[in-house]
Amino acid sequence: MFQSTKIALPSDDKRWKIVDATMRRHGYVPSSLIEALHSAQEAFGFLDETALRFVSASLHVPPSKVYGVATFYHFFTLKPPGKHTCVVCTGTACYIKGAPALLQALEKNLGIKQGETTADGEISILTARCLGSCGLAPAVVFDGQVAGKVEPAAMLERIQDVTGFREVDIVKPVTFG
Repeated sequence: MFQSTKIALPSDDKRWKIVDATMRRHGYVPSSLIEALHSAQEAFGFLDETALRFVSASLHVPPSKVYGVATFYHFFTLKPPGKHTCVVCTGTACYIKGAPALLQALEKNLGIKQGETTADGEISILTARCLGSCGLAPAVVFDGQVAGKVEPAAMLERIQDVTGFREVDIVKPVTFG
């Protein structure tokens, strides 16, 4: 089922041509919704209202369904990411070995919660269900690089090194026993 009328690109930004080419390659069928959303997010870094509406119109899918898919799947984000990202694995092994303490240290020291970005746009705290690195638990991904057996103090020092963010008050790891 090919689209009968071409939907105008939202702007002259060349990234829209990439998104449109992905949908065209799949025949503008509703079943290519996830692929189209992936393409838009790869091109722009996140899915804003313009992207959701363009994909909706191009694939003839109700906006509510596009929004539902974009908010259901953890991979998609509706907000621009920070310049740097810190993804904490919350899978079972990582959770048991200290992921909650990592998140607590990040939230306390950066003043934001998981899924948020600092006001200056420098860093985003994200979580993932599993990174597939259970032997490295707890695992964290800093700007695309996996780090294993991470402790809160070392994680915050890494953030300082990567971002130059010096306002972090490093929390000493809590020991039990």
